[in-house]
Amino acid sequence: MTILIHNATLLPCTPDMPVLGNGWIQVDGATITATGSGPAPDLPDAEIIDVGGDVVMPGMVNPHCHMAMTLFRGLGEDVDDRLFRYILPLERKFVTPEMVRAGTALAALEMIEGGVTTVADMYYFERQVGQVVAEAGMRGVVGQTIADFDPPDHRTIDEGFALTDALVSEFSGHPRVTPSIAPHAPYSTGMSVMHRVARWADDHPGIPAQIHLAEMDSEMEWCASNHGLRPVELVERTGLLRKGLICAHCLQVNDREIEMMARAGVGVAHNARSNGKAGRGIAPVEAMRKAGIPVGIATDGAMSGNTLDLFSQFAPVSMFQKLLGRSRKPMPAKEVIRMATMEGARVLGMDEHIGSLEAGKQADLIRIDLSAPRMQPIYDHYSTLVFATMPGDVRDVMVAGQWLMRGREVVTLERRKVLRDALQVAAQFKAEMTRIDETGDGAP
Repeated sequence: MTILIHNATLLPCTPDMPVLGNGWIQVDGATITATGSGPAPDLPDAEIIDVGGDVVMPGMVNPHCHMAMTLFRGLGEDVDDRLFRYILPLERKFVTPEMVRAGTALAALEMIEGGVTTVADMYYFERQVGQVVAEAGMRGVVGQTIADFDPPDHRTIDEGFALTDALVSEFSGHPRVTPSIAPHAPYSTGMSVMHRVARWADDHPGIPAQIHLAEMDSEMEWCASNHGLRPVELVERTGLLRKGLICAHCLQVNDREIEMMARAGVGVAHNARSNGKAGRGIAPVEAMRKAGIPVGIATDGAMSGNTLDLFSQFAPVSMFQKLLGRSRKPMPAKEVIRMATMEGARVLGMDEHIGSLEAGKQADLIRIDLSAPRMQPIYDHYSTLVFATMPGDVRDVMVAGQWLMRGREVVTLERRKVLRDALQVAAQFKAEMTRIDETGDGAP
């Protein structure tokens, strides 16, 4: 079926980042076949959609998330030792395939409503994550976490690799879901495991890898005390610093390491909101991008940043770089939107297929209503998107030519069931937290 969307403020997010008034876009099946501005083509057999001047732009890309952890959102916020008191005990007791499905569905619902069409996830029971992403109609990179801290779905590293192999077997060739291997972090895997991941990646070309990297002081100390190296150097020694590696955070990287990362061809997922909320610092985003490293804007998990709303990340992304530069000039709004679309797609190695509205690419797009008073008047559409737009302004969402949301109604997920399932898990969490508080036996 042909769909013609017209009378749009078209932001195609091509390299020159134009704003096209009276824009139009033609979709045939899963593919964009033409775009332009001015009079739309005469397509008598097409579904014609007049968007009344609303913004039409690429669906946004979230390159680092832990979708199932939406169920930990806001839990123990003001408790200093919440990780050991609540989070790890709850994970060990309650993280099952069913729990992961419930949390992932809640995350998918939230992201679709906020205009995110592609996500890179790393957590446990990732086959279930991939299944939910597929059912929701989203595009995703689903990464099986491998770690040595007794995670919920594998007792040994061998079991972690077996789960990864099963994930690849299930989703290899899927049109929207890409399997991935996800060594958790240098300190939670060690050099021998990262060496093994690098060898596995050699045997599975085209399968991306994901890792938390240079995120916090304790990681820096572990790498220095155990190996006399910094995290980026450690990963490089194992052979894992390579094209296709998605590096989350990268807060503590120096100029030499940025050069190493650029030369290796890695991508970076920047999590400004969760980093700031944890007081961990500001990533040198402008320096990394200047070196040629693609940097996308990510939410992290809702346990860390509370929301999977990319719009709420935009202002911190821009303002943190302005604070570093002590000027209004760093990280202009246009660059923020570039990072949320085409550059995020580059981080995931998907920029040939998504990230911009161009003929031949997949029809992943969103429509944004501009009528809210907080968005008027509009002098700069990119500034409005970065500093004034909210998820509720997203009206329609399409992935691969299929509507996931029309008129604010998500059509691929049953909203009531998603919320009911999530709240049932939350009730179990609350009961266990009460027991921990009463008995004091939450810490491992």
